[in-house]
Amino acid sequence: MTEQQHPQEYSDRQILTQILQQEATPDNLADVARFLIRYHNFPGARGIQADLAQILQQWGLDQETLFAKTRKLYSDKKISYQKLSPEQTQDWS
Repeated sequence: MTEQQHPQEYSDRQILTQILQQEATPDNLADVARFLIRYHNFPGARGIQADLAQILQQWGLDQETLFAKTRKLYSDKKISYQKLSPEQTQDWS
């Protein structure tokens, strides 16, 4: 299968570069969960996929635990889509 470039790869790379140097804040947890969903089974973006695995390892989390934490953060309203302006709306595709 041919490697593809995801349309969000450039902007996601910028965010991931920052997250790699930061702690597991609520916003960072949400971004990593979103990227894991976005790049799951994507035929390309191997660097991003490797960085996501590295971040999980750094934070001592597995995917299931990360998703549980982010669901709780959203349900407790500790993170929200409403904080984003319309031009910053998250694209989960």
